[in-house]
Amino acid sequence: MTISTGTHVGRRAAVAATAAAVLSTGVLAAAPAQAAPSAPQAPSAPSVSAQGAYAMNAATGRTLFGKGADTQLRTGSTTKIMTALVVLSQQHLNLDRKVKIKKEYTDYVIDPVTHTQRYSSANLILGDSMKVKDLLYGLLLPSGCDAAYALADTYGSGSTTAQRTKSFIAKMNSKARELGMTNTHFDSFDGVSNGRNLASSRDLAKLAVVALKNKTFKKVVGTKEYDDMQSYQPGGGTHAMAPWKNSNKLLSSYRGAIGVKTGSGPEAKFCLVFAATRGNRTVVGTILADTSADERFKDAKKILDYGFAQHG
Repeated sequence: MTISTGTHVGRRAAVAATAAAVLSTGVLAAAPAQAAPSAPQAPSAPSVSAQGAYAMNAATGRTLFGKGADTQLRTGSTTKIMTALVVLSQQHLNLDRKVKIKKEYTDYVIDPVTHTQRYSSANLILGDSMKVKDLLYGLLLPSGCDAAYALADTYGSGSTTAQRTKSFIAKMNSKARELGMTNTHFDSFDGVSNGRNLASSRDLAKLAVVALKNKTFKKVVGTKEYDDMQSYQPGGGTHAMAPWKNSNKLLSSYRGAIGVKTGSGPEAKFCLVFAATRGNRTVVGTILADTSADERFKDAKKILDYGFAQHG
């Protein structure tokens, strides 16, 4: 068989050239570099319609989202988180203590002119008594302003209802200062404001983180429906009451949601303090002055998704 001399010589020349390159440089020619895998992109912060919004990692305190986070805005019934915390902070608290339902409480939620309901109500029954535990459910699930009145009157100091409720509101403001809520002031026990029930979204998130450490509070705000209340009649026996449903729709629509409290009003617009736990992380946040009842839940979901997508 005949081998082409030119081809054979060419191959030997190529081998010789490669060998010479190795001898002169000490290395073989480098292979083309491969591009390093790109790092995963951080999620983009969501756009929300609320005037004030904030979220934080409950364990570390790290800010996860903020929009006007330190702007003072009306709080609506998110105020009732502080109402509950002041009650639960009482020394030697007896959750089974019975509180008599006074005319002041039931009249408070009714318009004196039209005789229609003007404020959210737990539909407490005049003359009956209810346990403090049940009043907390009435306060935080249907957002009963009558339940708030009953608790403020019970745990305030003074010889008259007016003095006791004023004292209770002072306790709310004292607790706010204790917690470093520097942009917060309460002028009511329920969020029905005289114009100075104000807080920032950051402050309310701080409040919720503290309140959720209380087992009773956490259990109450995580309850979708409560029908175990008892309304004790003066002569014995009990009145049947319709179940209280939680106004926080996140409990049924967002995986891991654990609370916390809705709020609304002509000045406050639509508010929500919210929290969710996934794995070992809990995100707590606030929506203030949103454009509609539904929008506050949509905005909260966006913020929660954004918070859980971050590291740390």
